[in-house]
Amino acid sequence: MRRKLQKIGRKHVLFLDETALRLSEAETHTIVLPGEQPFVLATVSSVRRPASARIGDRGIVTPEGKLVGWVGGACSEPAVVREALRALAEGTTRLLRICPPGSSSGEEGVVVAESSCASEGTVEVLIEPQLPQPLLAVVGESPAAVTLRDLAIAVGWGVTTDLGAGAEAVVVATMGRGDAEALDAALATPAGYVGLVASSRRAGVESR
Repeated sequence: MRRKLQKIGRKHVLFLDETALRLSEAETHTIVLPGEQPFVLATVSSVRRPASARIGDRGIVTPEGKLVGWVGGACSEPAVVREALRALAEGTTRLLRICPPGSSSGEEGVVVAESSCASEGTVEVLIEPQLPQPLLAVVGESPAAVTLRDLAIAVGWGVTTDLGAGAEAVVVATMGRGDAEALDAALATPAGYVGLVASSRRAGVESR
């Protein structure tokens, strides 16, 4: 298993097989699976001293509102969590500026959060929601199935052959080899779309 150790703020982050994100904080662990679980990546992009955050400090915010990492401590965390949850709900990236009252009028694309902390510094945090990839299940090993998997990956979809993986869409491309059984199994899943790759004649036989 390939492991790559990076650092988010002052916490260590462990990527397992480049798919799992593990953040160690004290004796607790938070595991995030990019592409499978929604979360928000918060990165300190600008600092005007005095402030405890440093450029490049990072953290993640889970859908439950838990922040793991470092983005400036108690003066910054509530605003970061609030905007992170909004960004996750809306699916949009935003720049958050945390500053003393009256020190910033805001500008297009910047969300201003006034802080009454005694440090009176200014911190800007880039808030980036990371949403799960849609998942496509492709049944079959035909050339059409192989091409469809490649196309799905190219446009950012996850791909599986497991009909039990909870895919949003299923395509049966067995090309006459167990079409009926595969189609019945696909229709039994909660997928919002089920497709069959076949000739019009063959498709007509299977749809009866």
